[in-house]
Amino acid sequence: MKNSNRAFIGRHLLASIQLFLVVTVVSANADELPGKGIVVQPVDQGVIEEVFQLEIIIAGLKRLGYQVKPSISLARVIGMSHLMVAQGDADFYAVHWEPLHNHFFEKVGGEKTVYRIGTLVAETTQGYLIDKKTADQYDIRSFDRLQDPKIAGLFDTNADGKADLAGCHVGWGCHRVIENHLDTFRLRETINHNQENYFEMIDATINRFKAGKPVLYYTWTPLWVNGVLVPGKDVHWLSVPVSETPGGGQKRYATLPNGRSLGFEVSTMRIVANKTFIDANPAVKRFFELVTIPLNDISEQNLKIRRGEKHTRDVRRHAREWISSHQSEFDDWISEALKAAR
Repeated sequence: MKNSNRAFIGRHLLASIQLFLVVTVVSANADELPGKGIVVQPVDQGVIEEVFQLEIIIAGLKRLGYQVKPSISLARVIGMSHLMVAQGDADFYAVHWEPLHNHFFEKVGGEKTVYRIGTLVAETTQGYLIDKKTADQYDIRSFDRLQDPKIAGLFDTNADGKADLAGCHVGWGCHRVIENHLDTFRLRETINHNQENYFEMIDATINRFKAGKPVLYYTWTPLWVNGVLVPGKDVHWLSVPVSETPGGGQKRYATLPNGRSLGFEVSTMRIVANKTFIDANPAVKRFFELVTIPLNDISEQNLKIRRGEKHTRDVRRHAREWISSHQSEFDDWISEALKAAR
C-alpha cells in the first residue's frame, strides 16, 4: 500500500475515533444534565413582540436538559401571569418590568413566593409622542399642554372634541401610570384614553400619520414602533412636568436630552420565577442571573416582525440566529449554570 493511501486511511480512522468519542461524551453528559426529567412551564402575555426573549431563555433551559412545555398565553393579563408563577401553576414569566410591575409583584406575595432574577433587558423607556409636524406648528413639547381644549382637539379622531390617546391595555403596568397622569394633570376633560388592542391602535395611528394627520400615542422601548415612527424625525417625545408613579418605586425617570422627564420610571426587564422551583434548580437560577439581551437587538428583531416575519416559527429562528451570533457568550452562561448545579 502506498504511503499516501496509508496516510489517507489513517486520517479517516482517527477522525472516526474522535467522532465516536465526542458522541459518547455528549451522550454521557446528556444523562448528567441538571434538567434531566424536569419539566418547566413558562407563561407569557400572548404578545409576539415578547416571544424573542422567551425563546432565547427556552433554548438555554433545553441546553441544560430541561423539558420546556409550550408557554401558557394569558392575553395581556400581567397580574395573572405573576399569580400563576407565585402559585406554581407556571415556573417563570420572562418580561417583568421593575419597577413598573412592582404592584403585581407585591400583590402575589413578593419575595415570599417569587424571585426577581437577573437583568434580561436594561434601561427600558416609555412615554407619549406626537407627530413632529403638529409639535413644531403649535410648539407642543409637554403633555400638560393638552389641558388646552384647542390643543387637545388637534388629536381628536372621533369628533367629540377630545384628544384620542392610543394608550395602554387595562391590566398592563403602563395603564396605571397613564391613568394617574390623567388625574394628576387634570386631563380627563380633554383626553380620551383609548385602551383597546394596542397594536391595532398603533396600526391606525401609523395610517393617520401617513395621511398627514396629527397623532398622539404611548409607546415603549424595546419595540418596533420607534423604528417606524422615528423620534426626532417623524415624531417628538412629550415631557411630563411632574412625574407621579403609583405605588412608589426607585423614582429614576427616563429623560429627554434636555433633562425633562418622560413621566415613566426607567425599568429593568427581569425574570420572575417561582421560589420553590428556583430553590430546587440552582442551574436555572444561575442561567436566569446571567442571560441578558441588548435593548437594540430586541428592537431590530421586532422590526422583522413588523415587516412580516410574525409567526412563532419566525421568532424561534430569530432567537436561534441571535444565539449563533452570540455563541461564545451563550455558552459561557450555560457553563456557569452547569457549575452552579454541581
